[in-house]
Amino acid sequence: MTYDVERIRARIPALADGTAYFDGPGGTQTPDVVAQAIADALTSGLSNRARVTQAERNADDITLEARLAGADLVNADPGGIVFGRSMTELTFQVARTLAQGWGPGDEVVVTRLDHDGNVRPWVTYAERTGATLRWAEFDPQTGILTAEDVLSLVNDNTRVVAVSGASNLLGTRPNVAAIGAALVDADALFYVDGVHLTAHAPIDMQAIGADFYVCSPYKFLGPHLGMLAASPALLETLHPDKLRPATEQVPERFELGTLPYELLAGVTAAIDVLADLVPGDEAQLSRRARIVRSMTVLESYEDELHDRLRSGLEAIAGVHCYGHAPLRTPTELFSINGVESMDVYDALAQHGVNAPAGSFYALEASEWIGLGSHGAVRAGLAPYTNADDVDRLLAGVAELAQPT
Repeated sequence: MTYDVERIRARIPALADGTAYFDGPGGTQTPDVVAQAIADALTSGLSNRARVTQAERNADDITLEARLAGADLVNADPGGIVFGRSMTELTFQVARTLAQGWGPGDEVVVTRLDHDGNVRPWVTYAERTGATLRWAEFDPQTGILTAEDVLSLVNDNTRVVAVSGASNLLGTRPNVAAIGAALVDADALFYVDGVHLTAHAPIDMQAIGADFYVCSPYKFLGPHLGMLAASPALLETLHPDKLRPATEQVPERFELGTLPYELLAGVTAAIDVLADLVPGDEAQLSRRARIVRSMTVLESYEDELHDRLRSGLEAIAGVHCYGHAPLRTPTELFSINGVESMDVYDALAQHGVNAPAGSFYALEASEWIGLGSHGAVRAGLAPYTNADDVDRLLAGVAELAQPT
């Protein structure tokens, strides 16, 4: 089954200006149907959720549909789908809630590979409660974080193991399923940051063994907010800080204030776009089955295009690529000898190629591989990236790498 990249490109209005967008790891461009879903929600009657007025029903229906769509995306129970301002905010909330039961003698495992959104919340509350923090370290040359690197730190006192499904800086994909399988009989909860992975591969949080799986719809063609998935039974055991009149129902008890209903409509539309990346058999297949099919085909397409990008960068004298993990998302972090990465970023942008530079909040990882807080240039593929985009990036890099 082949992937028709031009089909999705036709749905992305931003591409009309000719820009080659390699900044998808920081946020993808928006399909027209997603923008229309947001506009339709805003221009229809909307009120706080209830079932009396039509405006209330609109808000309630939008919310329930978004929970169903989110559950289909990651193979979760819709009753355990929580929406929030961002993945970072949701993770801080979960960490703060879990930490109510922590104290000296408890332990938390985090990794040097992760985005700070899956590091700082755990570090903050471990320090405040006196819990011990354990750091899993990856190979700075290859970017590989093995399951053993993480599991060797787990013991009977471990309360949480927080690991990224894929590094937003290097693209490295740890074997989270192996970690989850090893933790199945442990007391530790497994918290997986799937922000970068969800955009590039079919996700099954049950197969991963994740107790919590978090992602960000704006990384997979949707609007700017965060989503958390967990079992309703697990969420029932947790009691976050909330307002007194706010409901105790799960998952609503974790959603502070009124939800952005228009953005939830956009989430559903974005997930439907993912399900339709490879069309056909809509009547015979569930949305979940279509998502798995589409994301499997997309993953194969992006892997092939990534090979073109990687080999092209490696063929340019003076270019250094970071990370060599065999299992990766289509993400490259690179620098050019003698050229500041911010200057590369700026020069490419002037040629209509968006490939930003920095550490991208993966500060621990950037420091661990010797780049400090400045990082390097990151080029990430998205469902709308084509071979011409890649060739334009490579041509721009080659021009910058030429000795003067």
